[in-house]
Amino acid sequence: MDTLFDPRGSADDGEHRPLAARMRPASLEDFVGQEHLLGGGSALRIAIEQGAPHSMLLYGPPGSGKTTLARMLANRTQAAFEQLSAVAAGRAEVRGVIERASHRRASGTGTVFFLDEIHRFNKAQQDALLPAVEEGLITLIGATTENPAFEVNGALLSRVRVYALHALSPEEVARVLRRAAGTLPATAIDEQAIEFLAARSEGDARTALNALELAAATAAELGQPGVTLGRAEDALQRRAVLYDKKGDQHYDYISAWIKATRGSDPDASLYYLAVMLEGGEDPRFIVRRMVILASEDIGNADPAALSVAAAAAQAVEHVGLPEARFALAQAAIYLSLAPKSNAAGRALAAAERHVREHGAAAVPAWLRSGPRPGQRTGSYENPHERPGHISPQQLLPDGVIDERFYEPDEAERELARRVEQIRRARAGRER
Repeated sequence: MDTLFDPRGSADDGEHRPLAARMRPASLEDFVGQEHLLGGGSALRIAIEQGAPHSMLLYGPPGSGKTTLARMLANRTQAAFEQLSAVAAGRAEVRGVIERASHRRASGTGTVFFLDEIHRFNKAQQDALLPAVEEGLITLIGATTENPAFEVNGALLSRVRVYALHALSPEEVARVLRRAAGTLPATAIDEQAIEFLAARSEGDARTALNALELAAATAAELGQPGVTLGRAEDALQRRAVLYDKKGDQHYDYISAWIKATRGSDPDASLYYLAVMLEGGEDPRFIVRRMVILASEDIGNADPAALSVAAAAAQAVEHVGLPEARFALAQAAIYLSLAPKSNAAGRALAAAERHVREHGAAAVPAWLRSGPRPGQRTGSYENPHERPGHISPQQLLPDGVIDERFYEPDEAERELARRVEQIRRARAGRER
């Protein structure tokens, strides 16, 4: 069999297919999202438009369009198209595809092989694909929701091009839903219902369409005039959160999260985090506040807090929702339970206040990048050449020598001991 599915569906089963299948776009003009991959002149767009695919991996979250892009390639290529899912297939099925591809090549026909969930193949199964891909016997299109760098063999990875798809934005999901609304039996679909499904589907267009279809079918069976917010909630089995990302709730809940975390209450911190995530808040906005809090409210009482927050920010960028929720929760708990200190912020504020009131004093000559004509000169003393790596040399400008900006608090006892030791060692010895 030269193709294991018909990219266009059939007239007989069209109306009985799920809404997500019926709404699957057949052209790039109808495709929503992934502009970073499908812009004019991009390699992937050209491959689709010309029906000349190259071996590739489509990596992205569920409902982001991986299978749709594969079907577009299938619809346009002149090669035979085969599809398997790694969930159900094994080495025997792969060998069958390769054998058929070999027979076709003898007659001048190529083979495009779409392997869904490729990350579920083990090393031996993936290795079975290597010779066929390397020799060009098949053009492999793999789809995966897992990072190929960790789940796909390096040898196979080096022979394909990886395209990373992003989760759709709520606005993009809403576009898909509005387009689908006109095909449903319900006479009206509330805009609130569309916005709710778009915000709560976590960028998965398939989930949103399935919920919309269920809500419309239920409304029709009950003789209701259309899909309401309540009907959409029931279909998605999630409650709508009264949360306006551009209004007061946006600021109120992040303020509550900051104060709860600063107050060392992990339960309150997690609650407000959950409200923001359920309300569709941008995780980047949340994690930026985590990074700020790690320095502003914890600081050197636990320097690792900044590393935890920064790692959560990196996870948000590289993993995205929904999985990044775990990194955000981990960071929220850590930041809540970490010892608190605002000494770093107070120290900087004291230094800034002094500069505003007195101006910037001249840098001592021995600390400058080089001598200036007519100015006092001196030699910089490297503290590494002194006992204890402490030099008695003056480091603050004249007139500022006696100022003390950093005052460790009780959460920074080790630092307090260290700074007092250093100040005693330098006391009375500065020039």
